[in-house]
Amino acid sequence: MSEPKLLVLAADPLPRLGRLTGKVRVAYADEDTLADQLPSADALLVWDFTSDAVRRAWPGDGPRPRWVHTPSAGVDRLLCPELAESDTVVTNARGIFEAPIAEYVAALVLAMAKDLPGTLDLQRQRHWRHREGLSVAGTRAAVVGAGPIGRAISRTLRALGVRTAVVGRTPRDGIHGVRDLDPLLARADWVVCAAPLTDDTRGMFDARRFDLMQPSARFVNVGRGPLVVESDLVAALDKRWIAGAALDVFEQEPLLPDSPLWDTPGLIVSPHMSGDTVGWRDRLGEQFVDMYELWSAGKPLPNVVDKKRGYVPMHDDSPD
Repeated sequence: MSEPKLLVLAADPLPRLGRLTGKVRVAYADEDTLADQLPSADALLVWDFTSDAVRRAWPGDGPRPRWVHTPSAGVDRLLCPELAESDTVVTNARGIFEAPIAEYVAALVLAMAKDLPGTLDLQRQRHWRHREGLSVAGTRAAVVGAGPIGRAISRTLRALGVRTAVVGRTPRDGIHGVRDLDPLLARADWVVCAAPLTDDTRGMFDARRFDLMQPSARFVNVGRGPLVVESDLVAALDKRWIAGAALDVFEQEPLLPDSPLWDTPGLIVSPHMSGDTVGWRDRLGEQFVDMYELWSAGKPLPNVVDKKRGYVPMHDDSPD
């Protein structure tokens, strides 16, 4: 029996596949060659997880890989109707990004509460101006997204004394349903978006929802850019409907130099880095090698995506 073929949608630096050396035929593709190589591949590693190439190439003719793995939390950039309806198993990188993203959100909350951006600006101006910061303990947060990232954010904020409510797709023990979202937004000091991007969540944070928030509220998005109507957020900050915001993800990445987001008052912009800590690519490679060994042995894979929902369900998710 011939060795299975692993196709890698390449990005620099290439993944370190370690223990798989000599156990699998590895081929590399880019956006131009992916479609031609898909029919001969047994498994596909979407190492370039920022690319839309899989979604474009998958609908073509011929066989398709039995397993697709993306080393990212979201799968919206690769899912297309043909892949969603196929028998191909799709997995993601659950377990890698939760703690770093939760730490990043906590850092943003503290930075906004203590006005660290203002302090740095005043330092550059050599201007001594005393101000009063906000106490984080005792404030309220609404975390939108009940997956591992949202839950990690909730735990981390609670450690700071923040009273946290988590909103998910369906209500269950300790999780609010979508019907509770608007009332929670109206009471929250911090609104953190960590939801997956689906047809139901696209554009969920728009002018109506920003208008529901308190004038003292602050908004953070570490989920996906299209979850937010960016022009509505800019208007909400300009009109002071909310006190501040921080975006780590955007509708278009990288953010163009002429985007109004760069100069929007009260907005912190970061380049999609909340989950990326030193050594993260190596950890992603190690995770894939572990999963490949399970797959090649015919054992169940972790992190299997529900392709209709567009994310990995938690074990306590209610059925549709």
